[in-house]
Amino acid sequence: MFSKTNEAIFGVPKFLSTEIEERKTKYCLCIPIINEGERIHKQLQRAQQHGIDKLVDIIICDGDSTDGSTDSMQLKTLGVNTLLTKKDTGKQGAQLRMGFWFALARGYEGIITIDGNNKDSIESVPLFIEKLEQQFDFVQGSRYVEGGKAINTPKIRHFAVKFIHSPLISLTARHRFTDSTNAYRCYSKKYLTHPKVQPFRPIFTTYELLAFLSVRASQLGLKVGEVPVERKYPESGKVPTKISFFKGNFNLIMILVNNLFGKFNP
Repeated sequence: MFSKTNEAIFGVPKFLSTEIEERKTKYCLCIPIINEGERIHKQLQRAQQHGIDKLVDIIICDGDSTDGSTDSMQLKTLGVNTLLTKKDTGKQGAQLRMGFWFALARGYEGIITIDGNNKDSIESVPLFIEKLEQQFDFVQGSRYVEGGKAINTPKIRHFAVKFIHSPLISLTARHRFTDSTNAYRCYSKKYLTHPKVQPFRPIFTTYELLAFLSVRASQLGLKVGEVPVERKYPESGKVPTKISFFKGNFNLIMILVNNLFGKFNP
């Protein structure tokens, strides 16, 4: 196990990489987190129970958590391959740029992403691997296709995904997607290194990169699809999310509108 801080690279936030194990697999699973506490530990335990840590290298893309959930020795026992800790500005978009850059530099042929709040069926990773093996370039996980499960989804979120977010993303992508807010998806190396994609740009700080990558593959004529996944919200208590109800959702709508008009295209 060793740690090092990356040198300044345009479009990639400064970060500390702690490589617990060397690269072992063809594909990796990037999990962006910030102070997820026991949720990320339970998710990693589920991954171990289903052998996911043997199928893909698990890379934690941490936003510099302060809750103790990213202790590298504990993560090692939970099957994590590498911990990346952002030491720069930006939120989810910056964490993903950090993870994508590291993964591509390490030579992975495809990258799967999933939220770290234990809402998603991490055991569904083999479905994404199968699609990457079939030369798909972008695959969206969906709770709304046959075989998918939406459990305890708050009514307002269900409405927003079905009737606002997914229609706008589908219009922009010129391809129908049914669960476009879901960060459970995969990307091929071919897609992320395409000259008309260029994901390593500082414009991608919050949720812009997720929105952009949802639409760009089909716009460029690359191979896209969906696979069924499960997304389960708690039966009661606070909904685990990083998006505030008013400001966060307003900013998200503005991102969708800018995406529709090509504001993020290189």
